[in-house]
Amino acid sequence: MDRTDFILAGIRVVHRTERFAVVEKPSGVLSVPGIGPEKADCVVSRLHAAFYTGSADRAPLGPGQLVVHRLDMDTSGLMVVALDADAQRELSLQFEERKPEKRYVALVAGLVRDDEGTIDLPMRLDITNRPYQIIDHVQGRAATTHFRVLTRETDRTRIEFRPVTGRTHQLRVHACYGLGHPILGDPLYKGSPAERLMLHASYLSFLAPGGAARLEFHSPAPF
Repeated sequence: MDRTDFILAGIRVVHRTERFAVVEKPSGVLSVPGIGPEKADCVVSRLHAAFYTGSADRAPLGPGQLVVHRLDMDTSGLMVVALDADAQRELSLQFEERKPEKRYVALVAGLVRDDEGTIDLPMRLDITNRPYQIIDHVQGRAATTHFRVLTRETDRTRIEFRPVTGRTHQLRVHACYGLGHPILGDPLYKGSPAERLMLHASYLSFLAPGGAARLEFHSPAPF
């Protein structure tokens, strides 16, 4: 039975079916486990424990089998997690083929001049300074982001990002080096101090596993 909008293991569950759940990840919580026991707490481990510990009516999945995509630790907003192996394969393939639509709201420093546009800057990991990502027009992987100004607010701009690709730190890098306006609260990419990284996954749309229905979910930015 489908359920909507409840709290489970400290995570807001926006929508849950027998096959998947859409959740709202808090800022400061990992999407998936990091390296070492101190980084074991994350969205998928919390949900795995809540959904599967003590469950006798289905074969248990490992926490990694819930993973479809991820958000940076300091980014908040919408994520989808799988609740069975077939759903995980179907949803992961959609993300590989760039079928889902994702939108983010960010606050960036300064006033962005253009009302909308596209940032197309290839990226790669700086292997001497992990996890920092750099622009590299020779060895970088293609990275494309559409943007639209929502409001200009005195000394900052509220902006909507629509990533086409899903590179690590893509929006943070494109804001800093493509727009020239870093996201507030992002010291890794020249952002001014703030109470948190001002980046929120506000919209997610994908095809329901096992069917052709396109689902849409919204989450207002908490800043």
